[in-house]
Amino acid sequence: MKYFKNTIRILIFLMVGTLFAQQEPNYSLYRYTMNVVNPAYAGAEGTSNLTTSLRSQWVNVEDAPETQSFFFSTPLGKRVGLGVSLVNDRVFIERQTNFSIDFSYALPVSENTNLYLGLKAGGRTNSIDRNKLIDYPYFQSDPTLGDIDTGFKPNVGLGAYLVNDKFFVSLSAPELLLSESLNDDDGRVTYTNDKIHIYLSGGYNFDLSDTVEFRPSAMVRYVDGSPLSADITAAFRFFEKFELGGAYRTDQAFSGLLVLSLAEWVDLGYAYDSSIRDEITGVSNGTHEVLIRFNFGKN
Repeated sequence: MKYFKNTIRILIFLMVGTLFAQQEPNYSLYRYTMNVVNPAYAGAEGTSNLTTSLRSQWVNVEDAPETQSFFFSTPLGKRVGLGVSLVNDRVFIERQTNFSIDFSYALPVSENTNLYLGLKAGGRTNSIDRNKLIDYPYFQSDPTLGDIDTGFKPNVGLGAYLVNDKFFVSLSAPELLLSESLNDDDGRVTYTNDKIHIYLSGGYNFDLSDTVEFRPSAMVRYVDGSPLSADITAAFRFFEKFELGGAYRTDQAFSGLLVLSLAEWVDLGYAYDSSIRDEITGVSNGTHEVLIRFNFGKN
């Protein structure tokens, strides 16, 4: 009975969060998924790469969030970068698919430092599976569900990315066009809306020896109406072949991560998150995130 109650509590939390303040997915391997949140990252590595990522959150909780991401990035000459991304995010009764094209332009700041400015253009679609509410009659009759616009919603986003071989600073707002719906049903007004997400991240690479590099970094997310959230990560890279680290997320979660360079053309990443929230730890076996990146060399 306790398991059932906790599961219902989590699902209600997920649905309310989805309907009233759309939260974009988090990534523990955010240094390797920067394309999703910052269009200025397109082509900034100087190589072409194709990345796919799968994040399954709160394993053992039915209909918990799951995010599938695909993105491609390539430089076009010395100054221009191009990126394409597709993110499929599912949580409880809602499925959201985002598609975008990113453009970046590099402004040299010094001999080894560039400032990339980026523009994101695309849109998203939403779908609602109301059949999953058959066991929740209260929510089936909630008129809020009828207000949600499941059509195509265009989007634009902006970003800036300052980088050299030792550090990076990233600032972006990947969705600037907000959507909303308002309905008056027998005197009861219901309202759903999106919120602008602002991402600020940065990191530095310290050479501890010829074979060991210390790579601390942080990602801060701001959403109007929601608590500030931050990932604080400490990782070590050995022999330029594998990276091992851990992170703390301020909304009460710890994670461990591992990134392996299997060959010059392919990297494999894995992260495991464990929440310390009482309502989650009793029913979930944690969160798994897997990433594969294919590198195609410099253009």
